[in-house]
Amino acid sequence: MYSKELNERNPLRLFEHSIHGGLGRGKIGVVVARHGIGKTAFLVGIALDEAMRGRKTVHVSLDKTVDHMREFYDEIFMDLAHSAQLEDLASARLEMERNRIIHTYAGKSFTIPKLRHSINFLKEYAHFDPACLIVEGFDFERATMEDMEGFQQLAGDFNVEMWMSAVTHRGAPNDQGIPAPVGKLASTMAVIVQMTDESDGVQLSLLKDHNNPNVAKLTLALDPATMLLVQK
Repeated sequence: MYSKELNERNPLRLFEHSIHGGLGRGKIGVVVARHGIGKTAFLVGIALDEAMRGRKTVHVSLDKTVDHMREFYDEIFMDLAHSAQLEDLASARLEMERNRIIHTYAGKSFTIPKLRHSINFLKEYAHFDPACLIVEGFDFERATMEDMEGFQQLAGDFNVEMWMSAVTHRGAPNDQGIPAPVGKLASTMAVIVQMTDESDGVQLSLLKDHNNPNVAKLTLALDPATMLLVQK
């Protein structure tokens, strides 16, 4: 199983330390990058870490099928298992699957009230009380402050750490160095992480760390071979 030593060696512990102990319940964190850089891998890594520590995650995808997401989880789980040299692979996989639920919404059927209803259903009838909520594929180009305040309310009501992904484009960032389209909504986000494709791999940088004026320099990257976080 996921030993204390392996947990402490996970690069996500360094990431949590860099943002002063983690995202925090009731808060929203957003990972921003251009298409195809590795946002899904980063978020799946968070969900797997939560699951292996016995914490439950609901992963909502608005642009991928359940089968596609399961394949993604399986691939990254196997890379993680190999990297961590997990002894009881079957038990670890079962633990992961018990602590993770994937939801998808076809077309443009997603709404925040529908998501709220789904989580209430999971809590009441499946006894699945998530500590982490991931929403992937939300269209930040069309997002409003009202949308983000709705997500804030949901994260607070269910007492979850909420992670989202956003696609960025070329263009100048705002005065705080945060790129469009999330810059105009940054006040609703506690943590913003940017992923960029550099010559030596996919690099992570911290754009916002709660209300701290000076953000830490991350020494983390995404290994393109395994899609796992590694310390540089």
